[in-house]
This record gives sequence, structure tokens and C-alpha cells, in this order.
Amino acid sequence: MAWSPVRAATAPQAPEVDTRGLPALAPGWAERNPLREVPLAQAIGRQAYHQACARCHGVEADGSRAPAPDLRRIGKACQRLQDLSWRERCLSDSDHFFVQSVRFGKKKFDIEHMPAWDGVLSPQVVWSIRSFIENAPKP
Repeated sequence: MAWSPVRAATAPQAPEVDTRGLPALAPGWAERNPLREVPLAQAIGRQAYHQACARCHGVEADGSRAPAPDLRRIGKACQRLQDLSWRERCLSDSDHFFVQSVRFGKKKFDIEHMPAWDGVLSPQVVWSIRSFIENAPKP
């Protein structure tokens, strides 16, 4: 059998978390994280993150499992913006980038660097993971 640079990827598995205590979300994907200020979402996000993401991104989303990036940096610069409308726009853009990355994965030169989680993770779980990451200790 010839060697191939493309590694065999296992299909993403949904984490086992209970989201029943979270507020109901509108169908589809919101432009901004609707669970950003929900403490339960952060706890559920931590559980889901550890089951689905930590293997590649590190236990605290710090990128310590390189080459996966430090997820805590997504949107970090938004907090420095003084103008609230610019800060909100920045957070919305960061949320969009995060959701697109999770849903559709990352592929470069036909090599999968991150699997697509669309259809595996619900919006509640993705937004909960985002909430956990946003509240993880920053570098």
C-alpha cells in the first residue's frame, strides 16, 4: 500500500451533554452568540469542549496541542474597542468566524485540518462551546 499524506480522519462524534436547562433558540444560526451571558452555557460548553475539541485544541482552548490554534484569541481584540457599536460588530464577526469554522471545518490543499461538525453539533452546543472559550483564562 502506498503512503499518502492524507490521514484517515474519524467521523466527529457528538458530545454527551444535557442542554435542557438552556434557553430555547430560534431555528437556524444566530448572528451573535445568544448564550454569551448564560452561566449554564459556559458549564455545558466546557463539558462539550472537553469531549469534542480538547484533543486538538488543548484542555483550556490554548492551542497547547499544536498545530491547532489558541481559540481564546478569537474576538479577544474586540474587548479593547471603546465604541460599543464597533465592539458589537467585532463580536458578531468573531462569532460568525467561529461558527463557520466549526460547522464546515478547515481544509487546506485538500488536507483536512479540522473536521466539519455541521449536523453533529447543535447550535446550542456550538454557542455553549463558544461561551466556554470566551470565558477561559486569557494568555
